[in-house]
Amino acid sequence: MRVLVVEDEQVLADAVATGLRRDSMAVDVVYDGDAALERIAVNDYDVVVLDRDLPLVHGDDVCRHIVHSGLSTRVLMLTAAGDVADRVEGLTLGADDYLAKPFAFPELIARIRALGRRAVPALPPVLERAGIRVDPSRREVMRDGRLVPLSPKEFAVLEVLMRADGAAVSSEQLLEKAWDENADPFTNVVRVTVMTLRRKLGEPPVVLTVPGAGYRIP
Repeated sequence: MRVLVVEDEQVLADAVATGLRRDSMAVDVVYDGDAALERIAVNDYDVVVLDRDLPLVHGDDVCRHIVHSGLSTRVLMLTAAGDVADRVEGLTLGADDYLAKPFAFPELIARIRALGRRAVPALPPVLERAGIRVDPSRREVMRDGRLVPLSPKEFAVLEVLMRADGAAVSSEQLLEKAWDENADPFTNVVRVTVMTLRRKLGEPPVVLTVPGAGYRIP
């Protein structure tokens, strides 16, 4: 899952990003609304965690831009203004969810993952295919009843492949969804991660290479 955190309190923004990365999400961070619009224009985010009171471009205007652009990106407003009127206003602008500060971090993660499942068609909370069972909320992977321990990046790659529902996923798409903007597109990091993922999932191989197209789980 690719997430953009937009928060002008840099310590909070960086702490949120660190926690989300530990939960196998690819996270970019910006500290003002103008930078948020720039990132949204070039990256395909599943969820934007958006503070309302932002410098340069207000968070409300960022939310309006996402909604009016017809993007599939979901918006979680994260703000200190948490009374009923503020929540209603934020949701009326087009936000998909609203969480007031201070917040419990496990709740933030649960809300982000719930928004990430709101694809078309809707995705189930637990992904199952080819004998593999992936529970993103618990970060748990089973293969034929056997627990498979994965690193955060291996888990992220597997989740992207499972969500593709049998379709091929290119290396570029994996890099887009499982790594943040600091990843070097010219490295072999995707190939190496897929290799270690295959080894950990065991025999028979379930992550197949599709020549010229990428990888898939049939």
